[in-house]
Amino acid sequence: MSTFSVNSKTMHYLDKGQGPVLLFGHSYLWDSEMWAPQVEALSKHYRCIVPDLWSHGQSDAAPGETRNLADYAQDLLSLMDHLEIDTFSVIGLSVGGMWGAELTLSAPERVKALVLMDTFIGLEPQVTHHKYFAMLDMISSVRQVPEPLIEQITPLFFARDVEQENPQLVNRFKKGLQGITGQQAVDVAQIGRMVFGRRDLFDEVEKLTLPTLIMTGMQDIPRPPLEAQLMQDAICGSRLMLIPDAGHISNLEQPEFVTEKLSEFLQSVYG
Repeated sequence: MSTFSVNSKTMHYLDKGQGPVLLFGHSYLWDSEMWAPQVEALSKHYRCIVPDLWSHGQSDAAPGETRNLADYAQDLLSLMDHLEIDTFSVIGLSVGGMWGAELTLSAPERVKALVLMDTFIGLEPQVTHHKYFAMLDMISSVRQVPEPLIEQITPLFFARDVEQENPQLVNRFKKGLQGITGQQAVDVAQIGRMVFGRRDLFDEVEKLTLPTLIMTGMQDIPRPPLEAQLMQDAICGSRLMLIPDAGHISNLEQPEFVTEKLSEFLQSVYG
């Protein structure tokens, strides 16, 4: 992992491969390792930049200046400037897609293509907004993710049968949640408030005129296919791909399918 400083905070990122640049964004409560299957394949033809979100993986807590996802998008543009990368494509899952859209809107001349996976660029629906903020408040107050909350959160990330078919994936996620304690728990909850308190980008969606692929697991609970359909309807020329037998972390539940579809899309962009 390499490091980069933003407002005195250290961001860790993976930089692997050569060729056209792909900037990856991982899900909330995961880290850059989430993209390992895709990076393994795509780094043979592309340069893959995969940062750890603030308070996740090896990255520090967010700088005080980073108050929302638009600010975080600017942090990543600073990283691209630091690496002297002018143009790149963004592949973002969950919060990665949310800040990816923010980044694209703020620097459209720099983003060649956008992949929005298991994400939503509109407001968080009111019911889930209240539910998630209550969870975040609990995590902050007890400075950990309590076991009952882990049991509540885990099914949100996966398809129905994944616990039987891929128990290692589920156990790895649970272990990660158990390891979030002390100040990190407070910091992770603060990032969650940025995610679930995000602004509505549908007001600016007509500005997204670049090649856009929308992918969603057919069993995604927090970001259901209906939201993907709403984004496809709103983003001119975008393509929609539903991922069978996958929930929210679709790229790890169906890694071969997702890698193949990403490769095809990128081939259509870069030739």
